[in-house]
Amino acid sequence: MPHSLSLRTADTLAAVAKADWDGLANPGWETGPRGAIRWIGEGPPSSYNPFVSYDFLLACEESGCAAAETGWLPSHLLLEDENGRLIGAAPAYLKGHSYGEYVFDHGWADAWERAGGRYYPKLQSSVPFTPVSGPRLFAADEATRRALARGMKLLADRYELSSAHVTFVDEPGAAALGAEGWLERLDQQFQFRNEGYESYDDFLGRLASRKRKALKRERREALQDGIDIEWVTGGDLTEAHWDAFFAFYMDTGGRKWGTPYLNRRFFSLLSERMADRILLVMARRAGRYIAGALNLIGSDRLYGRNWGAIEEHPFLHFEVCYHQAIDYAIAHRLAVVEAGAQGEHKLSRGYLPETTRSAHYIANAGLRRAVADFLARERRAVLRAEEELEGLGPFRRGPLQERD
Repeated sequence: MPHSLSLRTADTLAAVAKADWDGLANPGWETGPRGAIRWIGEGPPSSYNPFVSYDFLLACEESGCAAAETGWLPSHLLLEDENGRLIGAAPAYLKGHSYGEYVFDHGWADAWERAGGRYYPKLQSSVPFTPVSGPRLFAADEATRRALARGMKLLADRYELSSAHVTFVDEPGAAALGAEGWLERLDQQFQFRNEGYESYDDFLGRLASRKRKALKRERREALQDGIDIEWVTGGDLTEAHWDAFFAFYMDTGGRKWGTPYLNRRFFSLLSERMADRILLVMARRAGRYIAGALNLIGSDRLYGRNWGAIEEHPFLHFEVCYHQAIDYAIAHRLAVVEAGAQGEHKLSRGYLPETTRSAHYIANAGLRRAVADFLARERRAVLRAEEELEGLGPFRRGPLQERD
């Protein structure tokens, strides 16, 4: 790594060249019109993550979803060598609250403010409103990732911020942050792992008989009111689809969260720039759409994102969000379905626990000790829970169980 480095921040991703950002975020991948991707690197393809792409993050900004007005002030870290060449980057925001992150630190904020401190603003490296693991420290080697980790701490100290956080970080990033003294936090999500299944029935054949019958019944009942399912992607996406989906998103999101994070313009920008990376699973009854789920498509996995409905039907949520995602992954040879945050209910539907990682720098020594103690106990609890949940999955334990 060059000896002379400079670190700066950009208050908009538009100040960074798309090719430079994407070359670090998803190295070896070429992005074409509508978000189509092509591997041009050497050796086996790495995993392409659509959420760290220039197009996705810029859509968050240009739609006004990730902006100063919403408490997400862009402050992206850019690490340059002595020739001004970008060699490292991290998506980052100055946050005025802790919403839209899915890694909860409200208790830390409350404790620090009760003690007379000021927790906000804080520095947050993440993908806004997106609990999906992936790279956060974009760099070609560990030394540069560690330089970015040091740079974040430097910025937090220089601007007298309470803390800096890197959430849903991949393992190389977590290792670099840990080596620089950041505190590790573990959590879990539930993911479907495609073991080379040829069909959904092939997947069902791996399940215990009772679980298999329950899922077959659930899928039948989800569609029994004359509901049919449509997959919409690429050039078939229209503004009418987004109008319908946004109505679902606002109705369900408003009831669940109070204020949904994404606005209508975001979905249009996403469709304009990444249509070939989008899968809308839409449910229709009596000639109109009544529910839908937004997924993004990576090189080897499907990412379930947002869901909404304007009619209530038994099991329709599970069908649209989970079963259809498995169908799509099997049909398109995708290795994993990531179904988002929370949800032990996913376990019985073939989604198994997967560890997620975050890293945290707490400036004050006293608060840092308290948080470190909490995280040590939390990590042990998460790992114990993951071991237990692995054993509660729906899969057959041996070859002798009777099949349908």
